[in-house]
Amino acid sequence: MINKINSLAITALLIASPTLVLADLVVVVHPDNSVSSITDADISRIFLKKTDSFPDKNKATPIDQKEGNPLRDAFYSKVTKKDAAQLNSYWSRLIFTGKGTPPKVVRNDKKVKSLISKNADHIGYIDSASVDDTVKVVFTLK
Repeated sequence: MINKINSLAITALLIASPTLVLADLVVVVHPDNSVSSITDADISRIFLKKTDSFPDKNKATPIDQKEGNPLRDAFYSKVTKKDAAQLNSYWSRLIFTGKGTPPKVVRNDKKVKSLISKNADHIGYIDSASVDDTVKVVFTLK
C-alpha cells in the first residue's frame, strides 16, 4: 500500500515537473537591435499586434511558440494577462473581422533563436537557459 502511494506521488511529481522546473522566461531580440530593455506593457502590445513597432519606432515582428507549450502559457498569462482560451478568442475575433492575424508560431526555443538571429526586427520569448550570443535579453519574467 505504501509503495503504491509512493509511486503515485512520484508519478504526480514527474507529470507536474515541467512547470515546476520552468526557469526564468526571457524576451529576446537580435543582438544588433537598438532596444536594450522593454516594458511588459510594450511586449503585450507587440504580441497582441496592437502595435507593429518597438518603443524606438523600429519595426517589431513577434515570434510565438506553439500552443500547449508551458512557456507560451506562462508568457501570455504574465505579460498579457490572458489564458489560452482568452487568447484563442481574441485572435478568432480579430481574424474574423479582418483586423489582425496572430504572430508566426514556431516549435521551440531553438527555432525562436534561429529566426531572431537572422532578423533584427524580430522579438520572441524563450527559457533563460536557452540564451546564447545569438540573441539579446531585453526583459525577464520570473
